[in-house]
Amino acid sequence: MGNLLTYGGLTTKIKAMKSRLIQDEQFREMAGLDSVTSAVDFLKGLPSYSHILKGAESGELHRGQIEQLLLQAMYYDFSKLYRFSNLSQRKFMDLYFMHFEITILKRCLRSIIGHQPLEVDLSQFADFFSRHSKVDLIRLSASRNLTEFTANLTGSPYYPMLVHLNNQEHMTLFDYEMNLDLIYFKTMWKVKDKHLKKSEREAISQCFGEKLDMLNIQWIYRSLKYYHMEPAQILALLIPIQYRLRVEQIRSMAEAGNLEEFFQILGTTYYGSLPVTDISTQPNPELLSEEILERVYRMTAQKDPYSIAMVNSYFYFKEREIQRIINIIESIRYGLTQAQILASVMNVT
Repeated sequence: MGNLLTYGGLTTKIKAMKSRLIQDEQFREMAGLDSVTSAVDFLKGLPSYSHILKGAESGELHRGQIEQLLLQAMYYDFSKLYRFSNLSQRKFMDLYFMHFEITILKRCLRSIIGHQPLEVDLSQFADFFSRHSKVDLIRLSASRNLTEFTANLTGSPYYPMLVHLNNQEHMTLFDYEMNLDLIYFKTMWKVKDKHLKKSEREAISQCFGEKLDMLNIQWIYRSLKYYHMEPAQILALLIPIQYRLRVEQIRSMAEAGNLEEFFQILGTTYYGSLPVTDISTQPNPELLSEEILERVYRMTAQKDPYSIAMVNSYFYFKEREIQRIINIIESIRYGLTQAQILASVMNVT
């Protein structure tokens, strides 16, 4: 067990914050609402979002504004835990912050490449980022094209990659987003060993390693189902880190002739043997990933509650909650029924 004296206060704080996460029955109630206005009003009644949504006119909020407010809730929680952390704990949180940076960079890229205005007002996050990041959000949001966007990231770890991609032909949004993710994954995987104690490294490695494996499984599945790519093309796009998967298993899945063969091979892996996994039903890999990751993030926090694993677990479930809220609100906006929303967002029938 981690150091009770070091983590006692932080763990107590996180337990209190976890108690305010939205429960499944509350998501079910939200999915049954008949308008976006009702959904936002529902959130206003929850402790985790009342302070963020206070004063917002529910009926006038568009998707970008709602996402902006929800991101503020996430950053608010991060700042609260950061202030409560000691220097050692802050090293992990500083490293984790790179995830938030990349989320913002992706939003900017989607706007620039799609020739659309940026839906989120980055100036709202400028103060928060100024305390944790060297990225200038105001300059970044003013970027009109990829050249300006790249120049505004000079000196950051993202700059060399962007210069390289800008000099290539036929680069897509997917190429930029994938390479941003690769920077994060490689950095996190490498640097975590320098700042964490052995027990904490094991917990973070388990969570992060299984997440990397599941991302590769999802990409192989999508490549076979939607893009009909050659095995060499699929393998070239995968994250070059394996945790529970063996290289030969990854290669065999990429070489599968059809989805049935893909799932047969997946069934022989570590993930095919887990109690939450029923490969015979050929589940949606994204929903399968959510079940597996929920298991590992919950398990590592329970196993070692007085460690950085507790912080890592909270951030995972908070981000998942925000994504579910966004998906439910958009589903309500498009007129989906409660049953349809629960099936698509929470895999409930």
